[in-house]
Amino acid sequence: MAKSLGASLYVPANHKSLASIANGEKLPQARSLIFCLEDAIADRELSWSLFNLSVVLANMRAGIPAERFVRVRNPEVMARVLAMPGADKLTGFVLPKVTRQNFETYFRLVRDTDHVLMPTLETAEVFSDSEMQLLRAAFEAPGVRHRILALRIGGNDLLALLGLRRPRGMTIYRTPLGPVIARLVTTFRPYGFSLTAPVFEYLDLPELLDQEVLEDLAYGMVGKTAIHPTQIAPIEQHYKVRPQDLAVARAILDEASPAVFRMDDAMCEVATHRAWAERLVEQSHRFGARSMEGEPT
Repeated sequence: MAKSLGASLYVPANHKSLASIANGEKLPQARSLIFCLEDAIADRELSWSLFNLSVVLANMRAGIPAERFVRVRNPEVMARVLAMPGADKLTGFVLPKVTRQNFETYFRLVRDTDHVLMPTLETAEVFSDSEMQLLRAAFEAPGVRHRILALRIGGNDLLALLGLRRPRGMTIYRTPLGPVIARLVTTFRPYGFSLTAPVFEYLDLPELLDQEVLEDLAYGMVGKTAIHPTQIAPIEQHYKVRPQDLAVARAILDEASPAVFRMDDAMCEVATHRAWAERLVEQSHRFGARSMEGEPT
């Protein structure tokens, strides 16, 4: 499973402050940055955006804490980015609208690089269990699997295919995508692939964002796309681990613990809860723990 990614911030590749964001001078709280060349960029702005990105990559510092990705538009645009000086400083790429028909075209471009990939599931094929199983088989191919960091769920694109937009008063899990996300979890997670949650597009509903992130975590999502810097902290506060949960996780991982024991008024089974415990401890190292009152420490 991928490590917990927290909030991944989309930044249009034509953003006037792209250089300072990429170098961690602006928005230093961002752990994961995705420079977007797809939906955030109009066709008429693509050439300028590619030029802007090329200047940024050439001058981008290596070794800053944030992981940096480019969300490409298509394989042709990906090839252009890979040819830019400084592209080797990128962690990897977000691939749009991935299907089993186009994935190999994308993968061939990075086969001989160190870049990791985050394919986005956002086409009509997502609604087909058999297509998702075939796509999983493509991801499991030799030399491919370890390059897949996580799978991103494109909620807005999937709703658009249904002629819908998420209502303002409910989380994504109360729309027709709820069962779809559940099937993606059961199709990919048992085979070692992690998923990240769709964007929450309303900036004036913080309580609903809180509720949705809690549901993301209940579905095992390792991250969530943020569309504005103000969403980073509200998303990542929920990735901070409760001390009670961390104590249980450490007890489960303790070699001296019995196979089954009671703790925090719950049954703990070392064999079945080990993966959860390992993930929670890793999450606490990355995001910290909450105080007993629920506030970040």
